[in-house]
Amino acid sequence: MSGNATSATVLGLGAMGSALAGALLTAGRPVTVWNRSADKTKPLVGRGATAAGSAAEAVAASELVIVCLLDDASVREVLKTVSLAGRTVVNLTNGTPRQARELAEWVTEQGAKFLDGGIMAIPPMIGQPGAFVFYSGPKDVFDTHRAAFDTFGGSNYVGEDPGLAALHDLALLSGMYGQFIGVLQAYALIRSEGLSAVEFAPLLGGWLTAMSNFVQEAAVEADSGDYTRNVVSNLGMQAAAFENLPIAAADQGVSSELLAPLHQLLLRRAADGHGAENLTSVIELLKK
Repeated sequence: MSGNATSATVLGLGAMGSALAGALLTAGRPVTVWNRSADKTKPLVGRGATAAGSAAEAVAASELVIVCLLDDASVREVLKTVSLAGRTVVNLTNGTPRQARELAEWVTEQGAKFLDGGIMAIPPMIGQPGAFVFYSGPKDVFDTHRAAFDTFGGSNYVGEDPGLAALHDLALLSGMYGQFIGVLQAYALIRSEGLSAVEFAPLLGGWLTAMSNFVQEAAVEADSGDYTRNVVSNLGMQAAAFENLPIAAADQGVSSELLAPLHQLLLRRAADGHGAENLTSVIELLKK
């Protein structure tokens, strides 16, 4: 098999792909890079990378092939143009569990090994404390290349099922965007009276920190399916109190459309006779 066992190829040099390639270079690894727009290879070539003239040439250069492109369709389009036999393909393109499983099956059929990954960082964080990446697929493949993965940040292996990295990634992003929704709504209300969001921010940050115990408490309830223990502010009470949020928003000239989905779920769950339970029981309405 051709290719250097300590080297790596990176396909895709957007902000994230460039950051991944840069981290490998910083760690002293030989890196081959490819991008549709060849100009994006220049900064990395200046740091010691080798620019390939085609994706096929790039894949031939290394056993370890890291893919970071726009989406699943882009990944498939590029990989179909190359020979993958004997390679290890690590897909760090954002996608879904189903896409990861289907891609894993196809890559394996081409004679290659496959891992999927979910990057929990923005490009400037790569290689810095706080960055971490989920990986899923064969454990032995993960173990073989862990040293390379550790250059990106913490390496979290989550299981043999190739879809599990994307599942963990999207679950964390769901929590993040849920928080963003609340923060944006809060600032819209504050600004509706001309008040400073900057001055309000410490109050909001402190309040969210105080409420962070909900993460662990809700996890216990979600796993057990028991929403009736240690109820303090029951769902029925919260459904009634929630009514003030859209009313106040309307009075202030602020849309409540960010909050509307949760409001409707609370009302439905209460109407179904679960008002005495904890708010976590709304999760039952999310199951299909």
